[in-house]
Amino acid sequence: MKKEETKLNLQRFLPYRLTKLSGMVSRSLAQHYSEKFDLTIQEWRIVANLGERPGLTAREVGELSSLDKVNMSRAIERLEKSGRLERRIVAKDRRSYSLHLTEAGQEILDKIIPLAQEYEASLLSEFSIEEIEALDKFLGKLDQRADELKPK
Repeated sequence: MKKEETKLNLQRFLPYRLTKLSGMVSRSLAQHYSEKFDLTIQEWRIVANLGERPGLTAREVGELSSLDKVNMSRAIERLEKSGRLERRIVAKDRRSYSLHLTEAGQEILDKIIPLAQEYEASLLSEFSIEEIEALDKFLGKLDQRADELKPK
C-alpha cells in the first residue's frame, strides 16, 4: 500500500500568507521612507518603537521590532551616525544602554506618522469598520497565541 503524500498548500498556509503580506507592506512603506527620509525598514521600526517608548534597550527594541542582533546593531549604528538616535548608559547596569531619539529623530518620526496613518487608511479602505475591528481582534488573538507557542 502506497503512503499518501502530504502536501502543503502555501497559498492557504497562514504563516506563509502573513510573512508574504508583511513583506509586501514593509517593502512598500520602506520605499516611501527610504526616498523621503533615508530610512531602512529596520531603522523605521526602531524609530517608531522609541517614539512610543523612549529609553528602551537595544534588546527590548529588537524584541518589539522582530529584529535580529545583527540588523538591530547596524540600524542603531546608522541612526546614531545620522544624528537621529543616542545611547545613554543605564544607571543600574553600566554595561547596558538605553536608546533615545534625538531632536532630529523625533522630527523624522513626526513627519512619518501621518504618512504611515495614510498608508494604513488606504490599505484598509475596502474594509468596513466592523471588519477592521474583527481583523484587529483576530490579529491580537494570533499574536497572543504565537507568543504562547514560542520555544521557551
